[in-house]
Amino acid sequence: MLTSANLILKFDDLLNRHSEHAFQQLALVLGDQLNARHSWWQEVIPNRLVVMVEAAEEASYVRHHRQKVLAFFAAMRNFAQALADKGHTVLYLTLDNPQNPGSITTTLSALVEQLEPHLVTLQEPDEYRLQQALETWQNEHSAVAMKWCSSEHFMTERTVLVDWFGERKSYLMESFYRRMRQQTGYLMDTANKPLGGKWNFDKANRNALPQDASIPAPLLFANDVTELDQMLNARGIETLGEVNPKQLLWPTTRRQSRELLNHFLTTCLPNFGLYQDALTDRGWSLFHSRISFALNSKMLSPAEVVERAIDYWQAHQDEIDLAQIEGFVRQIIGWREFIRAIYWQQMPAYAELNFFDHNRPLPEFYWTGKTHMKCLRESIEQSLEYAYAHHIQRLMVTGNFALLSGINPDALDAWYLGIYIDAIEWVEMPNTRGMSQYADGGLLATKPYVSSGNYIDKMSDYCGSCHYDVKQKTGAKACPFNSLYWHFIDRHRDKLAGNHRMSLILKQWEKRDPSQRQALLNQAEQYLEQINTL
Repeated sequence: MLTSANLILKFDDLLNRHSEHAFQQLALVLGDQLNARHSWWQEVIPNRLVVMVEAAEEASYVRHHRQKVLAFFAAMRNFAQALADKGHTVLYLTLDNPQNPGSITTTLSALVEQLEPHLVTLQEPDEYRLQQALETWQNEHSAVAMKWCSSEHFMTERTVLVDWFGERKSYLMESFYRRMRQQTGYLMDTANKPLGGKWNFDKANRNALPQDASIPAPLLFANDVTELDQMLNARGIETLGEVNPKQLLWPTTRRQSRELLNHFLTTCLPNFGLYQDALTDRGWSLFHSRISFALNSKMLSPAEVVERAIDYWQAHQDEIDLAQIEGFVRQIIGWREFIRAIYWQQMPAYAELNFFDHNRPLPEFYWTGKTHMKCLRESIEQSLEYAYAHHIQRLMVTGNFALLSGINPDALDAWYLGIYIDAIEWVEMPNTRGMSQYADGGLLATKPYVSSGNYIDKMSDYCGSCHYDVKQKTGAKACPFNSLYWHFIDRHRDKLAGNHRMSLILKQWEKRDPSQRQALLNQAEQYLEQINTL
């Protein structure tokens, strides 16, 4: 891996090369654009300088998990070294380089001034704030020719929702997913008929994990990022979470990313769909692929992931049924592409949406895991230890509690964006503000994803050893999810009344004895007043 001591190219080298008018083209590569298959790298262009920057502003615009910062910087360095090994000329500015201004756009300005290139090429960023920053920079440097290129990663364009379905108030992921299947031909019998006669096997993907189920050991890497860790300390980068810098467990190269994908296919895929929603304290990785960091940094592409998975399933149908592979394909070409399309269609207004007008601060235990609620403690402690939690832990545990409690979606956005290894705003914000918190009023999800303790008890083994009793609705030991659920329903009756998927719940609440309703509301109010000690 590239280190501070062996910078691929130093600024001093640039000044010497400048006298020879060596660089007519600058090509900027962002930290989540580590696509080795990009057309940029198909040939070596002698007068092109590839620029990569460990920017302090990117490491600190929210408080990130330590493993997230280390993984991105390590993967960036490995990618830069791989480009250099293939003959590309790379300027890589480490965070501690004295000539690193800490900003991507400021770095570009300095290079343009020094080198006077004829052309600056950029790949389209996946975060709106970076797109805006680079467009502003472009406007301020109008004398320099600029060329925007695709990142050549996603399977759809940013405008796909309007292109396919026209302007609408909301879009259904299922409709999008079916069209993706038809467009790609993945898991199709004929052009319009899905394999197995069904588009979606989601109902087969909601099983709790049996006590006697064998959980595979996760594939963990042991990347030594000690120097990077020391650099973060020296530069005062504030992070959260835990890390063993001698054994960073996440993939930081394309080879490791492919290893992790292969491990998922051979070890986890046979039971992935069956237990993808399960919650347990017997393992943190379960049957999940954990390739989201490799995908979101673009070390892997969605097309290669899906095609390798389908190929493996076709060769092993005796041990992997259709429901398992369909559930995985749906996450990649359905949900992931759909989320990105929602993000780009709705930004920047999406970042301000707060349908329920929630404004409560994030409870302190989200940063420490110190709570008596076992489901939250397990999910948060796991997140702090591994920078990872699977989608149900995020949606139906930490997200569910935040929504029931009326947490400001801005605060939850920042927490999710910081704590998870795979969190980049394009994927984090719609999942948080839309799917988890319903702050967009139903643009993404057809109903708020809220539940009492009963759902968590059904899907997990958390409740049996919890401080609280999931069967109790009121009293000192009552599960907080129970009363908070009905408190949420009661305080948002008017806004939920028009949602047909919530009508049955609203009727159940209205039919309750008034004294029972009041007891539940009183219990919830008491819990909200002491939320940091729950």
